[in-house]
Amino acid sequence: MSSTVRRLAGLVVSLSFCLSLSAWAQSSPDAGTPTDAGTPSGEAPPEELSAEDLKDLEEALGADAAAASAQGGTTSAPAGATSTSASGGLTISPTNIGFSWLNLSFVLDTALAAFTSKEPLQTGGHDPGGSGFTLQQLELSVNAVVDPYFRFDSNIVFSQFGVEIEEAYATTTSLPANLQLRAGQFLTRFGRINPTHLHAWEFVDQPFAIGRVFGAEGNRGLGVEGSWLTPLPWYVELVGSATDASGGSTARSFLGTDTGGVTSPLDFQFTGAVKQFFELSDDLSLLWGLSGANGPNPTGYRNRTDVFGTDVYLKYRPLRGGSFTTVALQAEVLYRRRQIPGDVLWDVNGYGQLSWRFAQRWGTAARYELGTPARTLAGRLAEDPLDPEWTANRQRISANVSFYPTEFSRLRLQGATDLVGWRDRPDYSAFLALEVVMGAHGAHAF
Repeated sequence: MSSTVRRLAGLVVSLSFCLSLSAWAQSSPDAGTPTDAGTPSGEAPPEELSAEDLKDLEEALGADAAAASAQGGTTSAPAGATSTSASGGLTISPTNIGFSWLNLSFVLDTALAAFTSKEPLQTGGHDPGGSGFTLQQLELSVNAVVDPYFRFDSNIVFSQFGVEIEEAYATTTSLPANLQLRAGQFLTRFGRINPTHLHAWEFVDQPFAIGRVFGAEGNRGLGVEGSWLTPLPWYVELVGSATDASGGSTARSFLGTDTGGVTSPLDFQFTGAVKQFFELSDDLSLLWGLSGANGPNPTGYRNRTDVFGTDVYLKYRPLRGGSFTTVALQAEVLYRRRQIPGDVLWDVNGYGQLSWRFAQRWGTAARYELGTPARTLAGRLAEDPLDPEWTANRQRISANVSFYPTEFSRLRLQGATDLVGWRDRPDYSAFLALEVVMGAHGAHAF
């Protein structure tokens, strides 16, 4: 960049800072009484760019852009300068200071809960865990296009007890043959609900199937993932990933809290999935997935765990007549098989839910969940090293009503009956949850 551009860029930044400071001073109740120029008392008004300065800046930027283009490179305008306006001049604004290409959003989820049991069997890390108020999470979502080859995405979660990086990964954007890779820390694409975040759920709490099989935070880890969109006549995507197999709240059925380290490729968790989409009509669509995960467990030398799952999502939404109606059926079943010394244990967990958006601002949903105790291959009840108290079936029935003041907020009233086979009586719970979104949040998968 030429010295002229550097000088004028510095002037623009200084001007923007002064204008921002002036605006803050006017709005602050502690600021002094404004003078005629709208600046705090005793301060000179900020310097403004003259027409000659603007013309010099535009000509210098044009000359640098032409020179960089001739050399095969790129140049960028200084912070605060936007593209050329319709009249041919540059638009200078203090609000343009920063990264205009960076998308930021905050999502707040908080709830008031009431349980009849002093020890609720919630398995989700963001679930209300007891009676009273709960800050489920404050999620900061940051995403941007890095360059022609990569996109960056991250989700950072703030809670009352600290900060965690839920996801942070880079995704390729220009590989041939409909291939895509991503690397970093991410939620694996096992099933339907595991890859999603709290604010995308129909219910306040996580299905206990996910917490029991994968952990309180769902199945995620550091690793690499590849996907391929096949050229078949209908939508078919193949996904495979290799991630860390340790983590008490993210890989519970695998190494869990065992941190023995990686000594061979067999110490990783391997996940595969097939995602299929069918457009049954203009108003009706179906997504059907098959998933599998394999990884080591700490019960013995070369003992491993397999998790197989299938998920279905059927959605009806009329496109004609301006209707706000949306009806969605979602179900997921997970079959887990674990090698232990001298035997193999298996169990089944799953849920099914039906949601109905019957008005622009109103919706309702119901969910049924089931988990079976661990059994041997011979069908006998077995002592589960992960859940020794889980000696009978567990069922939970939940229902809620949601109110949407706008697309940026949601209020939910939810109640549930938890039929725990190894407890004397059912457990009951009620939640009143608030969710608000601020900023440009990326769209969720279908």
